[in-house]
Amino acid sequence: MNTASAPATDESSLSARETVKALCAYVRPHRWAVALGLLCALAGAAGGLLQPLATKTLVDRLATGDTITGILIALTALVLLGTAIEAFGAYALERTAESARLSTEPTARRTGTVPRQRAAVTGPASVRFEDVSFRYRPGLPYIHQQVSFEVPGTGMTAFVGPSGAGKSTVFALIERFYEATGGRVLVDGKDVQDWSLSELRSAIGYAEQDAPVLAGTLRENLVFAAPGATDDDIRDVLARTKLDTLVERLPHGLDTPVGHRGSKLSGGERQRIAIARALLRRPRLLLLDEATSQLDAVNELTLRDVIAEVARETTVLVVAHRLSTVTGADRIVVMEAGRVRSVGTHEELTAQDRLYAQLAAPQFLTSSR
Repeated sequence: MNTASAPATDESSLSARETVKALCAYVRPHRWAVALGLLCALAGAAGGLLQPLATKTLVDRLATGDTITGILIALTALVLLGTAIEAFGAYALERTAESARLSTEPTARRTGTVPRQRAAVTGPASVRFEDVSFRYRPGLPYIHQQVSFEVPGTGMTAFVGPSGAGKSTVFALIERFYEATGGRVLVDGKDVQDWSLSELRSAIGYAEQDAPVLAGTLRENLVFAAPGATDDDIRDVLARTKLDTLVERLPHGLDTPVGHRGSKLSGGERQRIAIARALLRRPRLLLLDEATSQLDAVNELTLRDVIAEVARETTVLVVAHRLSTVTGADRIVVMEAGRVRSVGTHEELTAQDRLYAQLAAPQFLTSSR
């Protein structure tokens, strides 16, 4: 027996297994698109195979002198349908392959940085922008131009300004959905590009205007991002977000289905669930993007109290058009045309910043001047 070939056989077997694993890893997330593409391609091929049969039938009919109008229509329709289905199948497969070639976010730190061993950081995070500029790609206008501000740990900082001022882009840069074109974005004094994405985003909680609530139970929605949360953790968050009374009146408590997209809940309840879900992750930095824009006055007041309570022990950044939500903020950053116009409290800005006063006046937060 020649044993010299055994290692080569093992290597070939290993290579084959790795190839199969790689193929499965590609197909699994795109299985429906791949299946549809293959089905369409097979249908197109079947149409092509049936075309000669239909042609022979047509010739036979012509030979016997039968009426051929219906046959011509059927033949034409079959050929066109087969061609269209085959083309669609090829397009579906090409789009699937194209999506697989898209670049993905880097999960590691910036090249050239040396990771430092340090204990897990706890407590509120600080944020600082240093002359940050940003545009989506070369040739497009800048969204941010030399934006600078500083947010210490704890407290609430609000970002206000006209639409298109670049407020929500602040959040996108903090979370590294985009990289700054110039300047630096720092969290805890460390450039976000030097954080790994998992490390950075695990410290952040996020709630947006259209709070996503999934079809399932209330408990499933709350622990979606924190599957290890205990019952004590859930009770604590429910109390902080004033959802404990909601749980008490639901027929099955936390195990009550909330309906498709939370259809059995009010808008205010959905927003508070989104915030409770974010808090269950114990974030050091909580980002709220227009979280009260769709609420009535009663629900807005309740949510404002919730945010103020959270801000006592977590750094909270809020983007708001309804200034009534943020009049009690520790600091308000006024943005206009991608620049920081001024920073101060509600009272200071009402007296010193004309744009802020103009934004506040229609909401009866200050007297018109």
